[in-house]
Amino acid sequence: MTLPIDQVREIVKRALAEDIGGGDLTTAAIVQPEVRGCGVIIAKAPGVIAGLPAARETFLLLDSTIEFTTEITEGTKVTAGTWFDSAHHKRVASVVGRLSSILTAERTALNFLMRMSGIATLTARFVEAVAGTRAKILDTRKTAPGLRLLDKYAVSAGGGQNHRFGLYDGILIKENHVAAAGGIREAVERARRGSRLKIEVEARTIEEVREALAAGAEAILLDNMEPPMLAESVRIISGRAICEASGGITLQNVRAVAETGVDLISVGQLTHSAPALDLSLEIVPGRDR
Repeated sequence: MTLPIDQVREIVKRALAEDIGGGDLTTAAIVQPEVRGCGVIIAKAPGVIAGLPAARETFLLLDSTIEFTTEITEGTKVTAGTWFDSAHHKRVASVVGRLSSILTAERTALNFLMRMSGIATLTARFVEAVAGTRAKILDTRKTAPGLRLLDKYAVSAGGGQNHRFGLYDGILIKENHVAAAGGIREAVERARRGSRLKIEVEARTIEEVREALAAGAEAILLDNMEPPMLAESVRIISGRAICEASGGITLQNVRAVAETGVDLISVGQLTHSAPALDLSLEIVPGRDR
C-alpha cells in the first residue's frame, strides 16, 4: 500500500494546528529564529518502523527548508540505540534546519511515527505467529477516527493486509443487518439486488454458516468461534467461500486459529490497542548539518 501524500498533508495540517495553535511559546522564548540544528530520530525499543512519510511531511509543512533524511526504509525492523551508535538500523532519520522549527514539529512528527510503528510492530508479530499456514492477517475498521489511512498503511508496513477501508468499498452483513432484514437469506438477497460486489456474511454458529452458504455468500466471517468450531466450519465450507476468523484473536491463540485452515484472520487489536513504539528525537550538540 502506498500513501497518497495529498491526503497525508491534510491529516498533518490538522495535527500541527491542534498542537501549535497560536504559536510554540516555549521555543519562541528560548531559541533564536536563525539558529540551525540537527536532530536524530532513534529507536529506544525494538520494533518495525512505519510512518516516515508522515513524519517528513510534518517537518516540511512547518518549514520547507528543513532537510529530512531517512536512515532506513519503511517496514524495517530496528533495535534500541542512541544517536551516536554506528549501527545503521538503530537510527531512523535525521532532521537538519532551523532549530526552532525542528523543536516545534518534533512532538507531532513523533506522534505519527510512534503510533504507526507500534501498529506495524504488532502486526509483524501476528504475521510471524501464523507463518507456515495459509492464513493472512487483516486489519479491521477499528481505527482512530480521522487516521484510518495511516493506521491501515501501518498494518501493510508490518506485513498484514487491509480489509475494507470503509462502508463504501465492501459488503459485510453482520448480525444487526441480519436482524433488520429478518434473516441471512433475506439480507443477502437485498444486498445482491443493489450491488455486484462480493458479499461477506457474519456467522456465529454452524447453522448460520450453512445458511450463509445456501444464500450464496462469497465469504463468511466466523465470529468468536473456538478452534474446534472454526475447523468444522472450514470443513463445511470446503472452499465454496472464503473463510475469515474474527473476534477474540490474540497473539496467544492466533496460531491455533490459523491451523484450523481459515483463509483470513482479522484482528481489531492491530489498530485499536497497539502500544506506540518508543522513539525519540535527540538534538546532536555541535551539529547543524
